[in-house]
Amino acid sequence: MPPGPQITSRITKLFAGANVNAQVLRAALSVTAVGVVVKLVATGKEIAVAGVYGRSDAMDAFLAATLVPGLLVNLISESMNQALVPTLIRVREREGRERAQQLLSSSMLWMCVLLAAVSVLMALSARGFFPLIASHFAPAKLDLAVRMFYALLPVVLITGIATNCTAVLNTFDRFAVPALAPVLIPLATIAAALTLGGRLGIWALVYATLAGSLLHAGVVAGMMDSRGYRFRLRWHGMTEATREVAGQYGPVLLSAGLASGGLLVDQSMAAMLPAGSVSALVYGGRFVSVALSLLGGAVSTAVTPYFSRMIALGDWAGCRRAIKSWVRLTALVSAPLAALLIVGSHALVRVALEHGAFGPRDTAVVARVLTMYAIQIPFFVASRVYYRFIVAMRRTDLALYCGMLNLVLDIVLNLVLMRWFGVAGIALATSLWMVSTFVFLWYWTWKLLPKAVEQG
Repeated sequence: MPPGPQITSRITKLFAGANVNAQVLRAALSVTAVGVVVKLVATGKEIAVAGVYGRSDAMDAFLAATLVPGLLVNLISESMNQALVPTLIRVREREGRERAQQLLSSSMLWMCVLLAAVSVLMALSARGFFPLIASHFAPAKLDLAVRMFYALLPVVLITGIATNCTAVLNTFDRFAVPALAPVLIPLATIAAALTLGGRLGIWALVYATLAGSLLHAGVVAGMMDSRGYRFRLRWHGMTEATREVAGQYGPVLLSAGLASGGLLVDQSMAAMLPAGSVSALVYGGRFVSVALSLLGGAVSTAVTPYFSRMIALGDWAGCRRAIKSWVRLTALVSAPLAALLIVGSHALVRVALEHGAFGPRDTAVVARVLTMYAIQIPFFVASRVYYRFIVAMRRTDLALYCGMLNLVLDIVLNLVLMRWFGVAGIALATSLWMVSTFVFLWYWTWKLLPKAVEQG
């Protein structure tokens, strides 16, 4: 090729890479900005709830009751989104909108059937497994947790539908409003805690969670319909695309199951410690989850459609540029934030939560948990870029192997560190296995990418 065309080709690639990075940046900033609003409202919810219920037995029971529904959504629905989106984009790019609609309808039906079946199974077995995840709860406290769990089970199907619709909207570069819609849940919770908490007690939070989840699902389902994808549960047979989604779904589902098992292990071990340890773990973790959601969640949401599109088109050089750019950027942003949270943990907890039933001793315990959890932030955020590339490459088996490693590390580290640091040791164990996750995903991303470049 003459020098002129070579230079033109390089300039074209440079601008193409810059354009993709600019699109990802706009999407990430959009999700982050909206996420700040959602997290501010969620923080307001935590303040309102802590003031009304503190670290009471009722609050421990409610948190235990919400644990399993939340895990089921992550386990089944989020796993479906990760398996579906790369194939949905490829089918839409190569075969057209109608075939993509058929794939979506079949996948959503499959997901809803799984969510409903697992919810029924959990309802039938709740009296058996709740004593395992809340082994040190008194009988009355355990019974309250189980009854609230029954009432919250519809949230599994409702939220599963909402997350699926949101993932589809992201493939159309629609990020802001779908990311804002979940704010309806904490808004409903704040209103219920402040107005109905005295009359209904902890059950006010249950009813508010159900109402907010319904509103959230209605908003995003309506938006998806307006973009040309109908909310239709219809089976169109086991097509090649459907088989591909099913093949990717299995490893992602098992990987999510292992991650959920890790959360159950953490909560179960916290329940073995002095009263209030479960609440301390959750309160401390939620401060860090703000950073993880705003940074890691925003980057994951933004890069997923673009990685899937570049891989569908065989743009391996673009993938390489995007991975390098976004790992560097996320590290530069998240590392100082982690340091700030570690240094200011005690002051943050005192200002945010120390009022009403939440006293100085509670602040000291939760601040230690927050400090240990914050260590993971830069490793988690940067690893999301690698993870989304690996999933878009349809190597979900690697996500499964990583999940297996994490669960083993979580159990071993919890057993060791909780003896030295109490409930804060459980948080430290989470941060340590997140470092291991970062190294694992980094290695496999760069091992896969050179092969992809050679094939391209």
